[in-house]
Amino acid sequence: MKRFDIPDKYEKIKEKIREIYDSSKGRYGYRRITMSLNSFGFVINHKTVQKLMKELNII
Repeated sequence: MKRFDIPDKYEKIKEKIREIYDSSKGRYGYRRITMSLNSFGFVINHKTVQKLMKELNII
């Protein structure tokens, strides 16, 4: 039950991933999204981006 009280530390990054994915009309994969996030100042690994995209049901 305590786990549900913990806020999601990737919430802002998930929003930005969704924004980048929608603006590219679904053409960007995890590699390009990772590069875009890094250019916006988010320091994140490509494996983490891939995991978050899977959680968001984005292929």
